[in-house]
Parts: sequence; structure tokens; C-alpha cells
Amino acid sequence: MSDYGTFGDEYYVNMNLSTEMELPQGRESVLHYFEQVQRRYPKMANFYAREKDEYVLEEEKEKDSGSYRWVSVEPKRINSGMVSPTTYEDACEQHRAVLELVPYELSVSPLDCEALTVMLGFDFVCKGNHNEIVTEAIGIAPGLEKFTQLPYGKLLSNEPVVQFALDEDCKTQCRISFESRTGAFQIRTGEFSEEQLSVYMMVRRYDSLGAKENYADEFTRLSQLCRDLVDEYLIDSVLRPLQTAISIR
Repeated sequence: MSDYGTFGDEYYVNMNLSTEMELPQGRESVLHYFEQVQRRYPKMANFYAREKDEYVLEEEKEKDSGSYRWVSVEPKRINSGMVSPTTYEDACEQHRAVLELVPYELSVSPLDCEALTVMLGFDFVCKGNHNEIVTEAIGIAPGLEKFTQLPYGKLLSNEPVVQFALDEDCKTQCRISFESRTGAFQIRTGEFSEEQLSVYMMVRRYDSLGAKENYADEFTRLSQLCRDLVDEYLIDSVLRPLQTAISIR
């Protein structure tokens, strides 16, 4: 059981490294990079091109837990993810391993960093108006509450986003956002299907790395910041209230 798995129907930890320059796209470079990843994680054997110039290597989803690993390369972005990890650290270990490889396998210099991101996602499978569920769980900005009293004032969208700095120069930032899958047609007809209501927390560092910095160590710093914010704020203020609002429907 994941250490965060009890707070949603599915939970995942992703890493994204966005670069200023385009990454190597040659067949030899891309395949050699994925081969090095596969050496560390032999179960990652499903390789394919998802879109033009986007290549993916992933595991088969485990039947019991739904857990699996994946990595991908885009022209200017390197991605790594793990769905339903046993522990948060299991996913972080994979992402650090990828970041240790990319300077050598894909020629990514510390100068080439546009942004390095760690993201935790929580999906809640629920039936009903997701926007109302979010409102019941975390509320709505006081200055906007009166609008909900308008005639025909059914709530069509409530997907709050908040972003704030984690250091003095604003290079390290945190972003919390919500994604509803409820549309106007469902609200108009009253016919709701089970869909995923998602909560995302991202901690991101912008700009190039310094001369004494490296990607793996910087990811460790960001992942610890992200975990602290989830433990100290997100669980009690967002995740548990969402679980309660869903359970009483």
C-alpha cells in the first residue's frame, strides 16, 4: 500500500525537466538512453512513439496494485513517472536515476535547465458535479460566493489554482490546482458518470543550475519540499475534506 495511496483512488509522482535547447533526437541517442533506463528497471519493456518526436518506455500495469513506471522524451522535455508507488521514495529514486543519466546520455548541461518539476497527483473517482464537491470541500472565494445565488446559478466550473514562492527570489515555486471532468451537458441533464476529480501539487525550480549544483540533488531538494507541503497542508486542508465530501454523496 502506498504511503499516500489512502488519500485518493489513484496517486502518482512525476518529474519533468524542461530544457532551453532541443534534446538529441537521433535514433542512436534516444534508444541508448532508454536502454540505460531499462537496465535499472528491467520490467520497463514497452517502447513506442506516442506523438511526433515523443518516445515512451513503460512497464505493464500490475494487476493487483495498478502500479507501473514510465519515462518519456520530447523535443525539449524529459519526463519520468510512477503510478501507485509502494512509497513516495520509490518514485523519487526512479526520478533521481533518470536525472543522473540525462547529462551523459542526452547531453543535458546544468545550464540547459528551463524548469525542473516534481508533481504529485491524486485522482478521486466520483459521480456527481465535481465543481460542487470541490466547493463543499474547500469553499469558494468569499468575494464570489454571492454569484452562486444567481437565478439558474448552477456551478459549471470551480477549479481553483494557487501559486506561491518558496524562496526570496521566486525561483522555487509551488502550484496547487484542481481538474474537474464535469461539463455543462452533465449538469443540464443531471446524468453523471463516474469520472476522475484530480488534485495536483507541483514544486518547480526555474532557471539554470549553478556551477556546484546537479539535477539529482536539486530534485531531492524539491521532492522533500513537496512532501513537506503535502504532509503539513494538503492532506488536512484538501485531500481529507474531498474524501468526506465524496463519501456523503
